[in-house]
Amino acid sequence: MAEEHLSFQAEVSRLLDIVAHSLYSEKEIFLRELISNASDACDRLRHAALTQSDLLGEDTTFKIRLKADPAAKTLTVADNGIGMNREELIENLGTIARSGTAAFVQQLESKQEGANLIGQFGVGFYSAFMVAEKVEVSTRRAGEDQGWKWTSDGKGEFTIVEDDAAPARGTRIVLQLREAEVEYLDPSRIRQIVATYSDHIAVPVVLESKKEDEPDETLNAASALWTRPKNEITEEQYKEFYHHVGHTFDEPWLRLHFKAEGVMEYTGLLFIPSQKPFDLFHPDRKPGVRLYVKRVFITDDCSELLPPYLRFLRGIVDTEDLPLNVSRELLQNNPRLAKIRQAICKKVLGELKKKAEKAPEDYAKFWDTFGAVLKEGLYEDGQQRETLLELARFRSTTRDGLVSLADYVAAMKPGQEAIFTITGDDPAALAKSPQLEGFAAKGIEVLLLSDPVDDFWLSTVPDYDGKPFKSVTRGGVDLEKIGEAEKKEGEEEPKEEADPTVDSLIAFVKLTLKDTVKDVRASKRLTSSPVCLVADDGDLDMHLERLLKQQNQLDHTSSRILEINPDHALVKALAGQVGKDGAGQTVEDAAWLLLDQARIIEGEPLPDAAAFSQRLCKLVEKGLLAG
Repeated sequence: MAEEHLSFQAEVSRLLDIVAHSLYSEKEIFLRELISNASDACDRLRHAALTQSDLLGEDTTFKIRLKADPAAKTLTVADNGIGMNREELIENLGTIARSGTAAFVQQLESKQEGANLIGQFGVGFYSAFMVAEKVEVSTRRAGEDQGWKWTSDGKGEFTIVEDDAAPARGTRIVLQLREAEVEYLDPSRIRQIVATYSDHIAVPVVLESKKEDEPDETLNAASALWTRPKNEITEEQYKEFYHHVGHTFDEPWLRLHFKAEGVMEYTGLLFIPSQKPFDLFHPDRKPGVRLYVKRVFITDDCSELLPPYLRFLRGIVDTEDLPLNVSRELLQNNPRLAKIRQAICKKVLGELKKKAEKAPEDYAKFWDTFGAVLKEGLYEDGQQRETLLELARFRSTTRDGLVSLADYVAAMKPGQEAIFTITGDDPAALAKSPQLEGFAAKGIEVLLLSDPVDDFWLSTVPDYDGKPFKSVTRGGVDLEKIGEAEKKEGEEEPKEEADPTVDSLIAFVKLTLKDTVKDVRASKRLTSSPVCLVADDGDLDMHLERLLKQQNQLDHTSSRILEINPDHALVKALAGQVGKDGAGQTVEDAAWLLLDQARIIEGEPLPDAAAFSQRLCKLVEKGLLAG
């Protein structure tokens, strides 16, 4: 077969250009990435051989071999793992076959955080081009006869050709190093890099001897890190294992290393990242925790191992209670795995609770990063709901930092019977909402909920500590009895005298707007704004309704209640015009303007922007607003 010349996917070309400009803080990371990929290839073959033992043949001992050739200025990284065929070479090395690629590369370019983001995306192979002017990959997939060679200088194209000299099984990567990077051919430098980054790799990493009479040198401990006693594992080893298993470069925010014995036996080594993975909310994301059985890798795509709201976790779970050749179907319906999932979930949430109690400021950083994900469990996991409510933190109208529900309830005003909330897209915009004016005047705290998940869990969770959640954008909020001092014996409540002119205005506006709104009434929540829209008690929250319409899950809009502030100067001016000769059209135009103003405040589109503009111009011309 003739040599094929192919072009990289556009995003790969851009990625390689970024890598070439050395966005990694330390170039030596390239060797760690290649060793990590080789280890994964060995793990995958070990698992495949459980059901296809002939894949191993006589070569049953896995190794990763390093060879430095100073004369040729080449560094070779070879493994006897699963290997690749032609299609896999193109898919794995020529394209980034994952959704969200374009957004990922854009994030790389804009934030200039190459090391972290490349690691999160799992394309560390390309880091080889930081030190190499040419990379040659010879490979043969286990169980197949034909070998293949992939070659590229990382500048837009690669070639693929049949290679009879490829390894009998596995992959051999030869880096043609640049003149300035020959330090990576020094055996002492290679030892230092492996000791720093890859000591935890369970496959032996062997440096080939330059002399025939000298044995090859194994550079790492070559045992599964999670099986070692905790007191024998250093913080650096834990950190590098996290980098390996999580394909990331940030520091772990929290580590959990535990072993369960008894009815079920399993070991967990889990990490919570300090940075948000780029695909955290992408529907095609893969789980971040690998499943092992008796130290044998089974899968890195086991959605049954942890609930989706803990998908930010990275690490491994190794169990003694599943068969080595467990199938995908058995994983989906395995009661033992379900029990392990429940126990690990409880363990993780328990550790988060300890962190929240002992280090609240540090926990606040975690919540800012992963709180939106953890809140998904409030409607997904009824068993852990109470714990998740205790862990939840929120922005509010009366505090600079985050507040827990327990702290909110403890600070509730006398007469307050509900936990008040408002949902929207931005906390800063929510804090300026007219619906909050009455609450602010009385010093009543309102939770500002700006994550999309908030609307959904609120519809599922009725209360906390017996206090119901109540949206301030609903009509039936009674503020009068909250925060008031107890009346002295015999003292009567002062009666508010109704303003007949305002009553007449409300009746006129109601008649003008007719079926466009459900009702028009005087507001007790507004203090400085003239109008606002609220939902009736039996209707959907307004923000939730907008979200559902955007997702095409709702094909209608509920009529809202228009509340008018009777103390506002504009409202009083309009009320004075009702009944005057020739003022009917002016007040009618003003009624529609009030409704459109309320819509604008809510972020809703105007049904007739041209009519809004014309009415506004007419009123300004008549001098009503100026007066």
